[in-house]
Amino acid sequence: MKTLKDVISLKFKTSESEGVIFHGEGQQGDYITLELKKAKLVLNLNLGSNQLGSIFGHTSVTTGSLLDDHHWHSIIIERHGRNINLTLDRHMQHFRTNGEFDYLDLDYEITFGGMPFSGKPSSNSRKNFKGCMESINYNGNNITDLAKRKKLEPSNVGNLSFSCVEPHTVPVFFNATSYLEVPGRPSQDVFSVSFLFRTWNPSGLLLFSNFADEMGNVEIDINEGKVSVHINVTQVKKNRIDISS
Repeated sequence: MKTLKDVISLKFKTSESEGVIFHGEGQQGDYITLELKKAKLVLNLNLGSNQLGSIFGHTSVTTGSLLDDHHWHSIIIERHGRNINLTLDRHMQHFRTNGEFDYLDLDYEITFGGMPFSGKPSSNSRKNFKGCMESINYNGNNITDLAKRKKLEPSNVGNLSFSCVEPHTVPVFFNATSYLEVPGRPSQDVFSVSFLFRTWNPSGLLLFSNFADEMGNVEIDINEGKVSVHINVTQVKKNRIDISS
């Protein structure tokens, strides 16, 4: 395909912060890749570069944040030549691509939910998308509907189902006066904890635990938007460790 105009739209939801949403490339060096990176949406686009290096077409635009919240997000990409409108959840960003070319020349397959391994360094460092998509529309073609009715010849790699599985996670809401108390594990010399959290508050205590035999305590808190870990050990000279991120 060699197109002057493109309209690509879809909805997605995921709890993963990384993943290729769709990808297409051509032998002339053109490509388009939409992916999640650090829970932000990144569009990489190249309408062509020349071998002399005087025309450099690579363009990268980032939008959104915290898109790994397992809520539906909608994306619309409208391209007319070098002019692009990128809309994420009704927030539109306009930009122009680098270079001098107007046509997107894709002569390989377009892939949704990942990209085939091409041997290029860029392909093996990217994760495939894990989550749900719906209403995939590419230049007027309803891709999800055509794939479900087997009206096109999609090659499915791995498990692809026309349903959306809800994650088995149970969130807990704290109202600043409530807390959750869990029994400790006596006679264990390893302390290990992991959790996800989200808050609008810049400060607050996330976790506190006393060590057995009055050996000290560990505390994890948010202070002015930064997460800090404090470990107090009573029987050591340097008895306090503070780690901030």
